[in-house]
Amino acid sequence: MSDRIISWHAAPSKPEFVPPEGAVDAHCHVFGPMEKFPFSPNAKYLPEDAGPEKLFALRDHLGFTKNVIVQASCHGTNNAATLDAIAKSDGRARGVAVVDPDISEAELADLHDGGIRGIRFNFLKRLVDNAPRNKFIEVSRRLPLGWHVVIYYESDILDEMRSFIDAVPVTVVVDHMGRPNVTQGPDGSDMKAFRGLLDSRPDIYFKPTCPDRLDASGYPWNRFADAVSPLVADYPDRCIWGTDWPHPNQQTILPDDGHLVDMIPRIAPTAEMQHKLLVQNPHRLYWSDASESVS
Repeated sequence: MSDRIISWHAAPSKPEFVPPEGAVDAHCHVFGPMEKFPFSPNAKYLPEDAGPEKLFALRDHLGFTKNVIVQASCHGTNNAATLDAIAKSDGRARGVAVVDPDISEAELADLHDGGIRGIRFNFLKRLVDNAPRNKFIEVSRRLPLGWHVVIYYESDILDEMRSFIDAVPVTVVVDHMGRPNVTQGPDGSDMKAFRGLLDSRPDIYFKPTCPDRLDASGYPWNRFADAVSPLVADYPDRCIWGTDWPHPNQQTILPDDGHLVDMIPRIAPTAEMQHKLLVQNPHRLYWSDASESVS
């Protein structure tokens, strides 16, 4: 693997939707820069640099106030690039780390001081080689107060994931709703199974994100909107939203981030729902220990 890839739109449009004050892009990443933050030797893809300057310029262009930077799999368990971006955000970013399950309490405390508020467990076999569930549970028991666990899996393994998710002793956030088949519609088997998961415990959040990944019909992603909007309506206090920029492994699609933002009022049509999705819920997860208050 030697060819570096670009997976983001070079000139995203200005969205028509204007996010509310304090809105958080709660799922995004940084890549490198490779010269300063080399990629993992186990990385399944090798992206071009997409550092904090590009991320924060996009944040401002799209009308957001803050970011939650999720450690990208290409950087493995070395969270230096994510921590660097948080440090350069002037307090406007928090993060989710990927850690070795044997990480020490002192190292976790250092991550907390650097703005990390959760760890991510990735179960996509095409992105990671090993996902030791027992060790994941063990490290989740040692997290700093207020942290949560982010889980990324695909819908076909949800049944086998249930006992693992049940055992996680902290709040859980599910990336991209566990990648359901949105062509089945809001009442399809994948959405019903995911609703069953949400109903199993009150502290499971989800990200109604990535129409570009989940709706092969393409923009304007009508199937995604039809399938996901009832989910957001029924669980408005348990969802957060993000662009997924710079869209890892999406180099053949290059979604327009302005179009992604314009999906928000289609899945959260009222001002109250939009405020919960973009402000209240992400602040509860990532800034609840900050001195600032969120109305």
